[in-house]
Amino acid sequence: QVQLVESGGGLVQPGGSLRLSCVASRSMFRINVMGWYRQAPGKQRELVATITNGGTTDYADSVKGRFTISRDNAKTTVYLQMNSLEPEDTGVYYCHMSMGVYDYRYWGQGTQVTVSS
Repeated sequence: QVQLVESGGGLVQPGGSLRLSCVASRSMFRINVMGWYRQAPGKQRELVATITNGGTTDYADSVKGRFTISRDNAKTTVYLQMNSLEPEDTGVYYCHMSMGVYDYRYWGQGTQVTVSS
């Protein structure tokens, strides 16, 4: 079974930066899409950014120009570089990967990102 392990969350001041990492314990299946979601208290989970197997990226309007999603050469790790962080970025960030011909979906446990003075 695939397990996604996230790291990089924490407390940062407004305007600061964080880089989230998500490592897949196994890569037996082709990764179709990698992505990051986030959920703030009292709000629905929302899609932040995605990157396809071919390297195409997509971002939520709220993070365009500030966040960058990327992957390693082995395609087992996905990153989210977050710059110019705002308090509105606060929430639990979840890594997500879809894999294989049946589009199996895997989720990380979530990592807390808090942007506050």
